Amino acid sequence: MLATTTYPATAADPNLPDVLIVHGLYGSARNWGVIARHLADRRAVHVVDMRNHGQSPRASSQSYPDMAGDLAEVIMSLGAPMDVLGHSMGGKAAMQLALTLPELVRKLVVADIAPVAYTHDQTQYIAAMRALDLNGLTSRSEADRRLSATVDDPSLRAFFLQSLDLKAQPPAWRLNLDVLEDQMPLIVGWPGTTGRFEGHTLFLTGALSHYVKPEYRDTIRSLFPKSHFAKLPGAGHWLHAERPREFEQAVQVFLNA
Repeated sequence: MLATTTYPATAADPNLPDVLIVHGLYGSARNWGVIARHLADRRAVHVVDMRNHGQSPRASSQSYPDMAGDLAEVIMSLGAPMDVLGHSMGGKAAMQLALTLPELVRKLVVADIAPVAYTHDQTQYIAAMRALDLNGLTSRSEADRRLSATVDDPSLRAFFLQSLDLKAQPPAWRLNLDVLEDQMPLIVGWPGTTGRFEGHTLFLTGALSHYVKPEYRDTIRSLFPKSHFAKLPGAGHWLHAERPREFEQAVQVFLNA
């Protein structure tokens, strides 16, 4: 089963289900720790490492049916249904879950992604991580300095470096880079899943992002007829990292309504 970190509710409300948070490509549960603690005010929050990420098992496939199956296993082991929040790749996996096993999901939050195939490629970051000189590396600040040679954006570097295990000898990435590279067409794609999820679904996007275009809305509504749309001003694709407090507030209002 996927490695899962649980944040117990500070003041549990028996009328609210637990929340499951699903990170995006190259992420991990560690990226969501602060947000998970804040969302755990009235219900438990569970954050997973997806397959081939973090502490979760390695596998040869990164398909959305397989990732949705992983999430289903977690929910059924901890108690269904749950409210599910997924970002980017995690958002697609969460949509796949909701469309194929809707009884496991009460409400769905999809952060800055749509149920469509994209044409962009993310393998340039795999090349950057592979190129990082790990010899004699003992500090994250030094890793950041070295990674800056291939990744200009400091926020992206900080995000990637949360998946670097500096305690390993030698240091190593907590990512199955070979499989992620091989499966990239599936990750940026969409399996063409049909069906309808009748639960309320929030498509929460960054106002500066272009991942969820207006022309995708007909497709979204055909699969998720109770769709709601909201944008976070000043945020791009990594909206939860760029505007964390505003992100939390939007999610809280939607899930608790």
